[in-house]
Amino acid sequence: MDMKSRGIPFTMFLLFLLLSAIFSTSFSKTDHVLNSKKPIPPSSVAFRIQGNVYPLGYYTVSFPIGNPPKLYDLDIDTGSDFTWVQCDAPCSGCTIPRNSQYKPRGNLVKCGDPLCGAIQSAPSHPCADPNGQCDFEVEYADQGSSLGVLVRDNIPLKLSNGSLARPMLSFGCGYDLHSGHSPPPSTAGVLGLGNGKTSILFQLNSLGLIRNVVGHCLSGRGGGFLFFGDKFIPQSGVVWTPILQSSSSSVKHYKTGPADLFFNGKPTPIKGLELTFDSGSSYTYFNSQAHRALVQLVTNDIKGKPLSRATEDQTLPVCWKGPKPFKSLHDVSSNFKPLALSFTKSKNSLLQLPPQAYLIVTKYGNVCLGILDGTEIGLGNINIIGDISLQDKIVIYDNEKHQIGWAPATCQV
Repeated sequence: MDMKSRGIPFTMFLLFLLLSAIFSTSFSKTDHVLNSKKPIPPSSVAFRIQGNVYPLGYYTVSFPIGNPPKLYDLDIDTGSDFTWVQCDAPCSGCTIPRNSQYKPRGNLVKCGDPLCGAIQSAPSHPCADPNGQCDFEVEYADQGSSLGVLVRDNIPLKLSNGSLARPMLSFGCGYDLHSGHSPPPSTAGVLGLGNGKTSILFQLNSLGLIRNVVGHCLSGRGGGFLFFGDKFIPQSGVVWTPILQSSSSSVKHYKTGPADLFFNGKPTPIKGLELTFDSGSSYTYFNSQAHRALVQLVTNDIKGKPLSRATEDQTLPVCWKGPKPFKSLHDVSSNFKPLALSFTKSKNSLLQLPPQAYLIVTKYGNVCLGILDGTEIGLGNINIIGDISLQDKIVIYDNEKHQIGWAPATCQV
């Protein structure tokens, strides 16, 4: 069951060289621009990621929009499929300066556009006037929401084959925002990476520019990289499990399972979990029953160790303190056992969760459990694998083969 990596595979080393070459280039007038009228082999595109699980609480990419391009820091979110940026319309609830907001310039998408139909599939958003603007509203599990108008603009992308593509893609211009965070994040919007028809990923695939594949590598030390297309998938060492297909939701979540939880290599009563991989969630969430069982397992295992509950630390619900403040996860990892999720529909498909994949050390020097009770925040029986458990792994969402894969990796470039 041990999938620990003591080094980086040679294929990953080549990947980093290629990514570094892409990141080191900038858009220029001499770039070869792809002619969309001529068929070309699908390529890939990569973005450098910034951010961390704690204390920031999110990962972002600088996403180029317009011609000439302007960069917008967007929260990468595999839990939604709609991309939007803060909009100078004017904007209510915006968190970035007005001169940094996106300014529409006669590029509104009409209500009769097929993509608008995909957004307004809910009965509450009928398309009364086909020539009118296409309005949207998205809501998130953390009670945040964005309301605005659909626009279409150039998205310049440096492809792995050395070419520059400037496809016209649709995204949201959000001018009425409500944050579920306190304080609200300072990002410019959300890059929705789910497999719905409104996603940037789906649109790029429809144009033949990339395969319908997206992946990310989140470093536990902060940063990482994101990629569209299949050119950066390691040739070996990837563990795969099927994506569960569902027609009940207009948003195509990356749901997998069922999975059983192992504690220090041994089976636990926590079985049959359906899991949603969600890079828009900082932490991992289990339903109440599974969460209570996990807390009990951890609590019983650390009895007799120099740890006691830290009730004064409000960072997360379950925290412990030691004889003196902890400085890093390295100081506490020997006191906690590794977890693993075994996917019963996939032979030998294990998602290893070492202590650093489910614990954080707070600014107060305490150690807290980064797997939370999702039922308490309205998720019901939905279980989410969030950023904390996706760190130091390359994670691939292959929408063509309907599978999710992962492998241990050094994610800094």
